[in-house]
Amino acid sequence: MPPASTGTFQPMVHRTGTLRDRLHNYTKRTLGAGGSINEAVTLPPGESCAAWVAVHAIDFYNDVSTIWAVMATDPYLNSFRPGEGFPSGVEYRWSDGDGEAVSVSAPVYIDKVLGWIADQMNDDTKFPDDDDEAESLRVFQTPQFAALCGQIFRRLFRVYGIIYSSFFGTLDALDMAPHLNSCFKHFMFFCIEFNLLPEREIEPLEVLVKPIQKKFIAAKQGGPVAPGR
Repeated sequence: MPPASTGTFQPMVHRTGTLRDRLHNYTKRTLGAGGSINEAVTLPPGESCAAWVAVHAIDFYNDVSTIWAVMATDPYLNSFRPGEGFPSGVEYRWSDGDGEAVSVSAPVYIDKVLGWIADQMNDDTKFPDDDDEAESLRVFQTPQFAALCGQIFRRLFRVYGIIYSSFFGTLDALDMAPHLNSCFKHFMFFCIEFNLLPEREIEPLEVLVKPIQKKFIAAKQGGPVAPGR
C-alpha cells in the first residue's frame, strides 16, 4: 500500500505590491466587508479576466491544501488501494503528462494533484509575481496559460469530489464541514461565473453541484447570497 501523505504542502503567497496581491486583496476586502460570494467572484471593473482567474487558482489551491492537511497524516489513508476512494462511478487516474495514466488510490491522487499544482505555481515563468505588471499580464493572457488554468481547476474540482465522497464524515467530526462547504461554494461560484468546468467533469458530482448552481442563478437574479449560506 502507498504510504500516508506527508501533508507538507505550503500555501502560496502573493508578493506585496504586485498585480496578484492587488487582486487577491480585492477579494479579501469584499468578503471581509460582508460582501457576498457572487460579488467576490465578479471581475472587478478594468481588470484582466486572465489575471483574475490566475489569482483565484492560487487562492483555491490554498483552500484545498489547507483542508487536506487536516486529513493528510491520518493512517486511514493507507487503507485505500489503487482505484479506491473516488466518487461513485468514476476513477481519476494520474498522468504526469509524459506517459499513460495509471491507477492510484484517491489519497495518492490528491497528493499528486497538489504537488503538481504547487510545481506549476512555483514556476515564475508560468505564474509570475513580480513588479512588471505588463509582463505578468502577457503571461496570463496566453493560450498556454488558459489551458494550464483549465487543467488546474478541473483537478481541484476532482479533489473536492474525493474529499466529499470519502472524507466528509471525518472532517464533519472535526467541525470542518462548514469551512469545507464554504470553500467549495466559493470555488463553484467562480467556476460557474467563468465557465471553467466542462459538463462531463461535473456530471459524476451533480448531487453536490446542482444545489450550488441553483444558488448561483438565484444570486444573479435576485441579489447577493451571503457567504456560507
